[in-house]
This record gives sequence, structure tokens and C-alpha cells, in this order.
Amino acid sequence: MLELLSQVPAAWVVLAGVVGLLVGSFLNVVIHRLPIMLERQWREQCAGLDAVATPAIPAERYNLVVPRSACPACRAPIKSWQNIPVLSWLWLRGQCASCQAPISVRYPLVELLCALLTAAVAWRFGFGAQALVAMAVTWTLIALTGIDLDHQLLPDALTLPLVWGGLLASLMPGAGTSGSLPVSPAEAIAGAVAGYLSLWTVYHLFRLCTGKEGMGYGDFKLLAALGAWLGWRMLLPIILGSASVGAVVGITLIVSGRRGRAVPIPFGPFLAAAGWLAMMKGPEWVGAYFALYTRP
Repeated sequence: MLELLSQVPAAWVVLAGVVGLLVGSFLNVVIHRLPIMLERQWREQCAGLDAVATPAIPAERYNLVVPRSACPACRAPIKSWQNIPVLSWLWLRGQCASCQAPISVRYPLVELLCALLTAAVAWRFGFGAQALVAMAVTWTLIALTGIDLDHQLLPDALTLPLVWGGLLASLMPGAGTSGSLPVSPAEAIAGAVAGYLSLWTVYHLFRLCTGKEGMGYGDFKLLAALGAWLGWRMLLPIILGSASVGAVVGITLIVSGRRGRAVPIPFGPFLAAAGWLAMMKGPEWVGAYFALYTRP
């Protein structure tokens, strides 16, 4: 089987797309449940600081596995055949099988996006460990994007493992010698430090000048993670790309009246998108750019 996948690129890409569909279904759970889990933890920690609080009633287990998925409207458990990526949503016509409440189209869209990006990673990096780590980065970026869009939150539970994963991956045999992932240990360390400090500096300068916070600490950690995986050379293209697209989207939303000037726009999705593109094509783009100035 492994020999077939290594010798037939089309089979590897198709398999990656199918795996991406299944992972996308799980990412929907992560996007929905992880913020709720964090909020519960924060409430428990705050309750523990109250010395005169009465003993709290133990809450029921709630994590990425328990309880079983159910319709948010009627609480009917979702059966296994109703949880097949994309197909179940189409079969049910975007409605709950029990109460006909609408099911958000975002669920199949996340699954399709994950499948397409995973297949693209398989095609770009080929069969091997490099593709597997690139897929893990891709899936984490999708989850972070969904959570940030919903809650303007980039959880440490995802950003910090992404940072450490990039640093540890730099120790893999052959790191930094082929492609863009993973980079050498020196590149990874410099990228993580430079990524964090660059946005940290912008944050504090903006706060000193305006008295407002322009972004969250999660953005620092996400850029540090991208620097750990891609190296410090990719940080400038990522920052410029994400800031440019973010500015265009923000101005468009304000001009169209869909968002007020005082309403913050999450920056994480733009960082994630620019980071993924840099992972896929960054070295070629940077090489082509410098080639323009090195020709005789």
C-alpha cells in the first residue's frame, strides 16, 4: 500500500483528500467545543478564587469526545449516518432529521476546505513525512481560523503546540535541505523569536500611540508558530500579505456598512491564510523576487 502511494501520486492525493474530509468533520467539533471548554475552565478557576463560595456541583463531562454530538435546537443525538462529511448535509438538505432546524452550511464548507487543502499539500510535498507535518500545520490553521472568526480568540491549546511542533520538527533528519518545511533548527528558533517580537512590538507601539489594543497575544503566538515552521525569511511576506488583505477586507466591510469602525476584525485568519500560502509557495516567490535584482 505504501509503495503504491509513493509511486502513484494521484492515489496519494485522492487518499489525502478523503482523510481531509474526515479531519474536517473533527475540526468542526474542535471549532465549536474548544472555546466552550476554555470558558468552563475559566469559570471554574474564578470560582476557585472565591474563598467563601459553596462547593460547586460537579459539571458533566464536556470535551472533544463527550458528550455525543446532538442537534442544538432539539438536542436529538446525531446518528452515525447523519455525520458523514458533506454527504449527510446534502442528504438531509441542510436540516436536522428530527426537528428540521437548519444546519449551518459552514459545516460542509469546513470539510470541503480541509479536503481541498489537504489534497493540495499532498500534491505539493509528495508522499512522505514532509507532507504529513504540512497537513498537521494546515489542519491547525483551519481550526484557529474558525475559532478566531467566531470568538476573536486564538487558544494557547492550539498555538503553543504549533510553536513547539515547528521547533521539534526542525530536528528531523534533512530539515532545512529540501522544500520549505521544516526549516533548520537555527531558522526555526530565529523565526519563532522574530515572529513573536515583531507583532509584540507593533502591539505596544500602537497602544502607546492610541491607548488602544490593536491585536491580541494569540496573534503573536501564531506568527511565532509560523516562523518556527517556515523560518524568519518568510515572516515579512506573511506580515505584508496578511496586513494588506486584512486592510482591504476591513475597509470594504466598513464602506459597505456591514461592520462599524469600532468593531474589531480578527487578524488570525489573515495570518493563517498568508502562512499557508507561504508554506506552499513561499520559497519560490521569494527566490523569484530576489532573482529580479540579481540578474546581470
